[in-house]
Amino acid sequence: QVQLVESGGGLVQAGGSLRLSCAASGRTFSLYAMGWFRQAPGKEREFVAAINWSGESTYYLDSVKGRFTISRDNAKNTMYLQMNSLKPEDTAVYYCNTASRSGTGWITRSDYWGQGTQVTVSS
Repeated sequence: QVQLVESGGGLVQAGGSLRLSCAASGRTFSLYAMGWFRQAPGKEREFVAAINWSGESTYYLDSVKGRFTISRDNAKNTMYLQMNSLKPEDTAVYYCNTASRSGTGWITRSDYWGQGTQVTVSS
């Protein structure tokens, strides 16, 4: 099982930027598609972005397209989420996990979640 540690969150004003990191343990990180998910207060966790095992293909929630960029460095067992032009509605706890296609969307089939990293965007 891949262990995951998210970092890089913080408090930022609307229009600002943050870069999240996801450090994974284990030698199988490069075998998996990975994704970022987020959960806002009182809401269900939702898919944000995914990247295939090689990093060649990326997928985004419509509301973050053009603002967020997902990337990975398999040599470092690390995935990133560059978030620009942040909006108050991006406020949530952000989690990384393995990702799988489900219909037209993305889910994780893992029961394990890290502690997440809090992103707060003030207006």
